[in-house]
Amino acid sequence: MRKTFLFILIMAFVFTSIAWSLKIGGKNLPDEFNAGDSTLILNGAGLRKKIIIKVYAGALYLMQKSSDANAIIEADEPMAVKMHFIYKAVSPEKLINAWNTGFSKSNISNLQEEIKTFNSYFTEDAKKDDIYDIIYVPKVGTSVYMNNELKGTIPGLKFKKAVFSIWLGEDTELPKLKKAMLGK
Repeated sequence: MRKTFLFILIMAFVFTSIAWSLKIGGKNLPDEFNAGDSTLILNGAGLRKKIIIKVYAGALYLMQKSSDANAIIEADEPMAVKMHFIYKAVSPEKLINAWNTGFSKSNISNLQEEIKTFNSYFTEDAKKDDIYDIIYVPKVGTSVYMNNELKGTIPGLKFKKAVFSIWLGEDTELPKLKKAMLGK
């Protein structure tokens, strides 16, 4: 009887853990995420790798699940990308180069000031276990949080589209992560 009770208790814990988060690259990514007044749900998650190095576990949060990258990019509704860093340290220069490569593959006409502002938020190494959140809320803009600290917000739907294209764009440098974020 005692073993049965212990087994049931362990199974309840396992299933409760599964219901509350997804583990990618050893990092727990929650099933829900708050953006403004909205509660977003985990759409999909995967690893950002550079060659064989695991850089971060990345997750996409939306109002409702979708596998249509273009519709997600175009949507004027709350959404977020969470990056939970796995690698020991990623320099701000490497992050900015990666952002700029992603921006160069999207329609960025007239967004140079916004990109410059966005890049200015990345001044320190992203260290193992750091969490970066890129959150879009309509009529507010795209906010960058590092370890729950707001670094700044850039207004505009056009900039949001450029940022989310980094992960979801047609020519993204991150096709495997894109597929995972789309739940495929």
